[in-house]
Amino acid sequence: MRSFVLLLLHLPFLSFAQTLNQEQAQRLAQLPLKCLEQEYPNKLNQVLADEKDLQSPKTLHPAFYGCFDWHSAVHGHWSLAYLLRKFPDLPQKEEIIQKLSNHLSVSNIQKEIAYFTKKHEYAFERTYGWAWLLALQQELNTHPEPRLQSLANHLQPLSDLLVARYQEFLPKLLYPIRVGTHTNTAFGMNLAWDYAVATKNYAFQELLRKEAQRLFANDIACPFAWEPSGTDFLSPCIEEMALMMRVLSKQAFLAWAKKFAPALFQKNFRWQVAKVSDRKDGHLVHLDGLNFSRAWNLFDLASRYSEFAHLKKVAEECLRFSLPVITDGNYEGEHWLASFALRAFYFSEIGSKR
Repeated sequence: MRSFVLLLLHLPFLSFAQTLNQEQAQRLAQLPLKCLEQEYPNKLNQVLADEKDLQSPKTLHPAFYGCFDWHSAVHGHWSLAYLLRKFPDLPQKEEIIQKLSNHLSVSNIQKEIAYFTKKHEYAFERTYGWAWLLALQQELNTHPEPRLQSLANHLQPLSDLLVARYQEFLPKLLYPIRVGTHTNTAFGMNLAWDYAVATKNYAFQELLRKEAQRLFANDIACPFAWEPSGTDFLSPCIEEMALMMRVLSKQAFLAWAKKFAPALFQKNFRWQVAKVSDRKDGHLVHLDGLNFSRAWNLFDLASRYSEFAHLKKVAEECLRFSLPVITDGNYEGEHWLASFALRAFYFSEIGSKR
């Protein structure tokens, strides 16, 4: 793992038009490979109906029991599948396939479904874990490695359940949740939208479009200066912009954005990077994730609209700042930040191709 730290210390000197190379990818893969089967420490976020619910993480969640919590295990699986798509000759290829195959077996996914169908766990991982599960499904659906693509069929029943949960929950959500952590409404809808588009689920797209406009269309003057809050890993303002960028036409989005985020149209817009005072604190280290999530959304925004092209510099500053400080030994950040870093690089790379 020390080699991973040395890699990250050199990443700030990369050009962000440059894609990750295979050597970097195999080092990034080590983080989820390490934690995917690390059962403890573990944060279950469990509701206990009675003493029978007191079981080990692996018993409760045989597919997603590692990496400290359920959602981090899910996006750890996504990271490995994504890396293997991008670098099909990774030295860890067979280890990745074996672990994903073991975890995403039919029986394991059925047990995950059984957990979600407990009456008192109906809102489990709503909506952050739901969103990452759909991202994992999307990644597996068209994976060039046949053994991973076959796992998509195993996972699909759980994804279908979560789509149904979205369809039931969103119309009942009278007010959007604008926090910078897991329950942020816009973030969950962003990943859900990408899944709906990739799977050509037009009914789901229309629901997401309708609910996004109901929840956010009238918003104005988002207080960028208020961000970040102390333990954010998402930007409420930028996640909302990312959602409206997805569901509105270009003309409608720009008209909305001029009222919602007038400061972002200024060519000299700058946003101070989020700083972490103690990376051994599992909540404070969230702010490294905020730099990555800001980066991926700003890269996407800058590449889609010339009006925001200047924001690429802000995105690069965010990405550069937190990459060198992902260190081994601090499991509080180690168990999840690789996924966020990969997503930031993904949007940097696709942005450079537009």
